[in-house]
Amino acid sequence: MKPARIMLWIGLMMLALAIVLTGGWCALAIWYRLPFGVALRDIAAGLIIALSIAAIILIWTQLRWPAIGGYAILFAVVCCWWSTLTPSGHRNWMPDVARNVTGSINGDQLAVQNVRNFNWRSDTDFDPKWEARSYRLSDLSNVDLIMSYWSGEAIAHTIVSFGFKDGQRLDFSIETRKAQGQSYSTIAGFFKEYTLIIIAADERDVVRLRSNIRGEDVRIYRLRMPPAEAQSLLVAYIAEANDLALKPRFYNTATANCTTLVYDLVQKIHPGLHWDPRILISGYLPEYVYSLGALDNRIPFDQLRERAKIHDQALRAGDDPNFSNDIRAGIPTP
Repeated sequence: MKPARIMLWIGLMMLALAIVLTGGWCALAIWYRLPFGVALRDIAAGLIIALSIAAIILIWTQLRWPAIGGYAILFAVVCCWWSTLTPSGHRNWMPDVARNVTGSINGDQLAVQNVRNFNWRSDTDFDPKWEARSYRLSDLSNVDLIMSYWSGEAIAHTIVSFGFKDGQRLDFSIETRKAQGQSYSTIAGFFKEYTLIIIAADERDVVRLRSNIRGEDVRIYRLRMPPAEAQSLLVAYIAEANDLALKPRFYNTATANCTTLVYDLVQKIHPGLHWDPRILISGYLPEYVYSLGALDNRIPFDQLRERAKIHDQALRAGDDPNFSNDIRAGIPTP
């Protein structure tokens, strides 16, 4: 076979692969986000798949260029429609994400509105309570990384907890803001299905919900962070929360989630912080943080990970007012 013929075949195979990938994305985008019933979305997504298959077949014939041009127009139309989708801050939200946290700073005083302090008996049985709280930035004494695992070691939810000298803790959890009737789907999270929300919560709410109510494997890592950096991180969280309250943004499973946004906030404090794949595979985030020297390096990470697990302590603590201190018993502090 002549070299030119070989190059043509390679080029067509790469083009066919590109059509498979972009056609699949278009079909899923249409299925998840087209504002019609399931039947019409099925038909529209099926039509996209059929046209993509037709284009792949035709590029191997004399109709190659018309097929490429037609598919390019189809893809451009879907992309233009996709760009018009904007997140809304006004929907019938689920109760646990109904309110945006906001904050204001006056000198050393931090005032936070809409701190969630629910009393959970189950995922669907709870007493809702939103509070206004105030803190002195100069009293901020420590920051903890909290990871909650529910599906093996690779997948975890990230919570950052700020501790103050008077014993108060303010925990931040970046979550999907689901409307009534919505349920979470990892695949849907790639397709503008959810908006982002930053939840500020009492620790007995946000941690106990995951450890005691949902039975997730929660682990706490005490961070090595100077007070000035801790204050900067807390201020960055408040600024991000205020911005989200004014300008809603879409959640994305890979690029805008509970871990990547924390990394973005920390990077504002440490602009040279290098990116690592463990930021995307969130369950391994503590190993990345350990490699940076931000955890207790006096013991091997495997031992630190075991001592970070709080399942038994959380069950014993229940809804005790001293919950935060109880669950940290035995966890090494750097």
